[in-house]
Amino acid sequence: MVKAVIFDIDGTLVDSVDLHAAAWQQAFAKFGHQIPFERIRQQIGKGGDQLIPVFLSREELDRFGRQLEEYRSDLFKREYLPRVRPFPLVRELFERIRHDGKRVTLASSAKKDELAIYKRIARIEDLVETETSADDVERSKPYPDVFQVAAARAELRTIAVLCGGFAEADLSATGCIAIYRDPADLLARYEESLLARDQPPPPEVPILLT
Repeated sequence: MVKAVIFDIDGTLVDSVDLHAAAWQQAFAKFGHQIPFERIRQQIGKGGDQLIPVFLSREELDRFGRQLEEYRSDLFKREYLPRVRPFPLVRELFERIRHDGKRVTLASSAKKDELAIYKRIARIEDLVETETSADDVERSKPYPDVFQVAAARAELRTIAVLCGGFAEADLSATGCIAIYRDPADLLARYEESLLARDQPPPPEVPILLT
């Protein structure tokens, strides 16, 4: 039986993927790189330490990589973070999961201060039992460190969903065992979902909502 659920944040609970991509595009432009929006958007979900090397040479990374990441972080918090909105029925989904006696944890590449703001935006501050941020791991996503730390802290299995704008075929190809439109869709179909099933998931297969 599922005892707990790990949630990613960006593109899962809050509508922030396009805003992150826009902030990165503006930051790269500041440092002389004109990069198409869609190319950057395809990389959203990674931490900055994994995203920046996709677009910069080693020499550029050494010369201004840290400055670019700091500029992007300040820019996002100042101009884009106030525009982030939650997806519909996120709180209601969390309440349903908690009503079933399951624990909820968050695993994000965001910094702790950003994660706190996201929880306020989604109105889930009182419903999250544990959380893991970029400050807790050595390597950000797509490395699994952030999820491994979250699982170790919460002693839980994991699940999977979509709403960050990535193609369903791409998500299926990565091995997602169930795909929902957004948190509201999962809530509407909760009783037929893996979250509500009595059968235990295979111990070697984690469940992740991302």
